[in-house]
Amino acid sequence: MTAKVLWTTGGGSGMGAAGAVAAARDGWTVVLSGRRADRLEQVAGTIRAAGGTADVLPVDVADADAVRAAGDTVLERHGRLDGLLLAAGLNTPRRRWDDQSLDQVRAVLDTNLTAVVTVVDAALPALRATGGVVVVVSSYAGWSFQPGAGVAYSASKTALGSVVRTLNQQEVQHGVRATHLCPGDVATDFLDQRPVVPDADARARMLQPEDVGRTVAFVLGAAPHVRIDELVLSPVAQH
Repeated sequence: MTAKVLWTTGGGSGMGAAGAVAAARDGWTVVLSGRRADRLEQVAGTIRAAGGTADVLPVDVADADAVRAAGDTVLERHGRLDGLLLAAGLNTPRRRWDDQSLDQVRAVLDTNLTAVVTVVDAALPALRATGGVVVVVSSYAGWSFQPGAGVAYSASKTALGSVVRTLNQQEVQHGVRATHLCPGDVATDFLDQRPVVPDADARARMLQPEDVGRTVAFVLGAAPHVRIDELVLSPVAQH
């Protein structure tokens, strides 16, 4: 039986890496994409050491031509595509109306929103052939208003809910399913982008990347007739 193939963006760290590791543990062949080849290789090494199968495919998800070429490469190497895990994300410490710059706003929107649409668009023909599943790693800020998240980040993550809903509504005849995954605070390097960086004690009370990884594996493992439209994951201690 040919293993299912999962293409992961943001696969070099944090929730993308944790989701890829969890998926590989369940038997998925994982293709890891991101800008930092060294980090992707580290995650691939972890997966292989545990007996899983991982492929490294560096790509900048903000480059539409590179994304299309990467999608073609996935099919050339593996012959199929059964899932996407879209975990690339960006924020900036300067995120308020009184200190943000438009260049930063565009960068956040391009990474968090436009890149998701770009990758889905490139992968959709292959996903239609397999009745594939798409996991969009959004944020608590995509589910409810979070004042500290910032103008661009909040807008981008909220918009992902609509991306998922339209995908589910328009691709149902092909069996394609998508999930808007909205975790609360997660103890990853992403926290370093906050205006005030949380300390070790605060991070210990947050969700851990492995918590999100197990959730991703749960979504990927759902039966083909099951669609998990939206999933909110919260730490018990709120910050």
